[in-house]
Amino acid sequence: MTANEYQQAAARTLIDAPDFEITDLQVMLAWNAIGLSGEAGEVADLIKKGIFHQQGLDRLKLKKELGDVLWYLSALCSGLGLSLEEVMQHNIDKLKARFPEGYSPQRTTFREGDAQ
Repeated sequence: MTANEYQQAAARTLIDAPDFEITDLQVMLAWNAIGLSGEAGEVADLIKKGIFHQQGLDRLKLKKELGDVLWYLSALCSGLGLSLEEVMQHNIDKLKARFPEGYSPQRTTFREGDAQ
């Protein structure tokens, strides 16, 4: 499955924004940004418990939560008229500009020539 195929399949479960005073797009963006943050927090919590509470990493639970993170990311992209693949490519272009020879700690604060 490609990223764009995933995005199209996930979009069938998008819900209509409830009737608020602000625009439906604003509601949808806020709803999905908050959802993304919450699901990312669940991923962080599972890793925290796995490492610092010494419970071990539950890969099945992590897979589920990472899928939820991906769903919210996809929903945000759909609402903004972006494809997951173009967001992915933009990120790779930025990383190539920042780390042309691969990761190095010295380049972590590099900003000149960063791809926008």
